[in-house]
Amino acid sequence: MATVNVTDASFQSDVLQSDKPVLVDFWADWCGPCKMIAPALEEISDELADQVTIAKMDIMENPDTPGSLGVQGIPFLALYKGGEKVAELTGARPKSQLKAWLEGEL
Repeated sequence: MATVNVTDASFQSDVLQSDKPVLVDFWADWCGPCKMIAPALEEISDELADQVTIAKMDIMENPDTPGSLGVQGIPFLALYKGGEKVAELTGARPKSQLKAWLEGEL
C-alpha cells in the first residue's frame, strides 16, 4: 500500500478516526530533506501496511492542521493511535532509523 494524501478537510476522518495507527509526514515540495525521506516512507508503507497507514500532508496546501498542531520544522513525522498523537520525530533519517523508530512506537 502506498502512502495516502491527507488534507485539512480529511485529517479528522483519515487520521484521528482511523482504526489503525497513522504516521503523518508533514512536508513541503521545496523541502530537500522531505524529498530525501519520501522513498523510504513509501517502502516502509509497503513493508508495514498491515500495522500502520503512512499519510502525507503538504503544509503549503494545507496550512491549518500543521499550524494548529504546532508543526515548526519539516520533515515532521507524527504517529497517531486512537485519535491521539503518541510519538513525533523531526528531521530526515535513514530508512533503517525511521523504520526502527516506527516499529518501536507501534
